[in-house]
Amino acid sequence: MRLNDLRDRPGATSVKKRLGRGIGSGLGKTSGKGTKGQKARAGVAIKGFEGGQMPLHRRLPKRGFNNIFAKKYNELNLGKIQVAIDAGTLDGKKPITIEALKEAGLIRRAKDGVRLLGHGEIKSKLAFEVTGASASAVKAVEAKGGTVTLKSITGREKPAADFIKADKRAKKRAALAALADAKGGKPKAKAEAQEDGAEAPTPKKAKGEAGEEAQAKKAKPEGKADSGEAKAEKAKPAKKDKSE
Repeated sequence: MRLNDLRDRPGATSVKKRLGRGIGSGLGKTSGKGTKGQKARAGVAIKGFEGGQMPLHRRLPKRGFNNIFAKKYNELNLGKIQVAIDAGTLDGKKPITIEALKEAGLIRRAKDGVRLLGHGEIKSKLAFEVTGASASAVKAVEAKGGTVTLKSITGREKPAADFIKADKRAKKRAALAALADAKGGKPKAKAEAQEDGAEAPTPKKAKGEAGEEAQAKKAKPEGKADSGEAKAEKAKPAKKDKSE
């Protein structure tokens, strides 16, 4: 191969468009820019300018907004799931996951997950693994002995909003119940104590009793010592008798 044999690949280069080179070229005279006026000039960007009056896109009112963080879920009612189980397209003995719903033809694609709704009835115990569920749906499933497990399919999103709200409500109810019990429990305890007339042992009495027990313990070794002395006295005369 020689240097004069080198060529670019086909399509690597293109012929430059020649403007203003006669009528026969198709791009002569005005070079494809039209005739006169602002639009015939290079670098002009009109973008809705209407000669000074208020443009249409500014005259129209703006309403609402587009939430770029909104999630798109497949919404399924319990009644539709029961119909699929009765038809045999969905196995109710296995956990009902997003993949199982897709195979059964209840959803076309996963999107951001599946949200379970409570319209309709189920006849048997079912285990759901979905992204979200309404309170009525969870109640209906648990009434039949089933379970609803909230699970993210992307792993990047926070726990389902339904689960967070339910958890907050439960904690709030528990706190209010504890506060009510604490407020209502103290007066009752005092009233019951007054009715019974029972007096709790005072710390002074406890100390006095402890002192008496300590004295009794101290007294025991003294008694032992006295008995030892008596034995010694009895033994001495016996030795004297032997010597005599």
